[in-house]
Amino acid sequence: MPKIFDNLEQHLLPTLQETLKVAYRADFCIGYFRLSGWQHLDTYIDNWNGGEGNCCRLLIGIPGAKPETIPIDNQTAIQFKKKLAAEFREQLAQTIPTNREETTLRRLAQQLRDKKLIIKLFLKSPLHAKLYLLFREDKFSPIIGYLGSSNLTYAGLLGQGELNVDVIEEDACQKLADWFEARWQDRWCLDISAQLIEIITESWARDELIPPYHIYLKMAYHLSQEARVGLNEFTVPREFGNKLFDYQAAAVRLAARHLNQRGGVLIGDVVGLGKTLMATALAKIFENVYRLETLIICPKNIVSMWESDYCDQYLKMATVLSVSMVKKLADLKRYHLVIIDESHNLRNREGKRYKAIRDYIDRNDCKVVLLSATPYNKTYLDLANQLRLFIPEDQKLSVSPEKLIAETGGMKMFSSRHQCDAHSLAAYEKSEYPEDWRKLMRLYMVRRTRSFILENYALTDAKKGQKYLRLENGQRAYFPARCPKTVGFKFNNQYARLYSKKVVHTITALNLPRYGLGQYLVPKVQVSKTEQQIIKDLSRGGKRLIGFCRTNLFKRLESSGEVFILSLERLILRNSIYLYALNNGKDIPIGTQDLLDFDSRFNDEDAESVDSATERLKTMADFQQRAAGIYDIYTSATAKKRFKWLAGRFFFLRIERTFTKRLRSLA
Repeated sequence: MPKIFDNLEQHLLPTLQETLKVAYRADFCIGYFRLSGWQHLDTYIDNWNGGEGNCCRLLIGIPGAKPETIPIDNQTAIQFKKKLAAEFREQLAQTIPTNREETTLRRLAQQLRDKKLIIKLFLKSPLHAKLYLLFREDKFSPIIGYLGSSNLTYAGLLGQGELNVDVIEEDACQKLADWFEARWQDRWCLDISAQLIEIITESWARDELIPPYHIYLKMAYHLSQEARVGLNEFTVPREFGNKLFDYQAAAVRLAARHLNQRGGVLIGDVVGLGKTLMATALAKIFENVYRLETLIICPKNIVSMWESDYCDQYLKMATVLSVSMVKKLADLKRYHLVIIDESHNLRNREGKRYKAIRDYIDRNDCKVVLLSATPYNKTYLDLANQLRLFIPEDQKLSVSPEKLIAETGGMKMFSSRHQCDAHSLAAYEKSEYPEDWRKLMRLYMVRRTRSFILENYALTDAKKGQKYLRLENGQRAYFPARCPKTVGFKFNNQYARLYSKKVVHTITALNLPRYGLGQYLVPKVQVSKTEQQIIKDLSRGGKRLIGFCRTNLFKRLESSGEVFILSLERLILRNSIYLYALNNGKDIPIGTQDLLDFDSRFNDEDAESVDSATERLKTMADFQQRAAGIYDIYTSATAKKRFKWLAGRFFFLRIERTFTKRLRSLA
């Protein structure tokens, strides 16, 4: 009676290893060959002398081939060899490069060179056999066979249920050996050992070290693949002639690739590099190639610019709509391409305008082009909310926030804690790591800076030593040298007292506790695991956020007194929300408070419709009343999930009150 090896009660691998110890050669015929299986047998075969009669002959069939696809000439046979070599190369690319795998690959290459292992590909007919024949110096049982369903893989030898039997009877073993020999010697059984040696020699497991410069070139090649494909796939429409600079033409073709592949793109070039013209050229490509009509949504003050300077000349099938009139979208016909100029104004996905635009895009399955020189303002949610205009919440992305996942403790821990797909935009919204967002935005954003243009596209005037670009008419446009100078001026208005040293010193001295909550934690308080992680996160980036807030206040002060006062009021209101929570024993919302945009008086998105005569918040009672209302919104089902929450008992209260008094003195 034969022995049964099912990998449940009796495993095949240990028995096969024991037999290899006393064998001097072997013949294997299998459908799949994987390193995961071979590394459990290779050390035994390494002890053999090699050469004819002292090696392992490995015959690989083609289990998926249909009879009519089997080659009848040398050219087709060579194609099959290349296909198997490509599959083996892919297997190496997917293998985790550990020391064990590296040792296995190097040993495999050496065994192939020493003829201790010979691998052939059987092409005459479909073959999916699983046969292991081992030859030994034993006059009573010179051949032992194992026949069944196990491939030369980890799963086949050990990891999953199989059905195999041993064959010991001499006549039966000899018949199996003759069957193997007939196929081994067949004309369409081709030796692929040399190809596998070459693949391993060129892989990460090669013996000699790869020069760092070659690694750099390969990384640059793969990272630039998207750009190279885009440059070859699309061309700038003839209507634009020489109006586009080289850097603009390259950006347009790359943006076309993103738009065609993923349904949306964000053109984020800095101010003055021609985003509007690039978006127009991009829309023209899709008008010419796919006959797509374009809807342009932009701020009211640039509607006429779009209509007269771009649509009348290039986009005859386009319509321009002011962002303040998006309520008309409900009755508007379908436009397949939507351009949103100044898209950073749509950071708040709870705003009415945002919802109207997103609903139109969803309803009509539009491709979307976003234009913004400042797509990221306060948090990475600014980017996420703009991307959500064309990326559905449940869409599976090709990337994931790997830095956050690693910090969380792995994929399982991440999924358990955040309850969202790791390959979704919702997962990225949990991450505050720049490297995670760079990886995502590489797929959706095209952004150039002046320094990039200077280094890669600008020409140099040999006489002046200045950088320049050549205009359509042949003239040179020189890049001006930026030399900052102090310019003094006098003014007399109601905000004059804001531009004093006292105000500057007051801003500099602000503690800004909301941006450095980690400094105001009550020590030795018992916390849960979730609270411990939130507290740990508070310690990161505190000083950086405080510095950013101070810088932002100075920028607002430089802009105008009215803007500065509005910014102060926003800070007071944010702080009042914390005070309301602390004074009433409620949990504190941790995270960006852009949800102030629920209050139309503080809504950046609707800035052009805010009446300057709107009632101001003057007293602390006004702020406290408004703060209580906003806190109720924060705790609603819609908004609560956008925050992390900590009990007020974790924080000191005294500093918060002092901070608010200082802000009120400024306002």
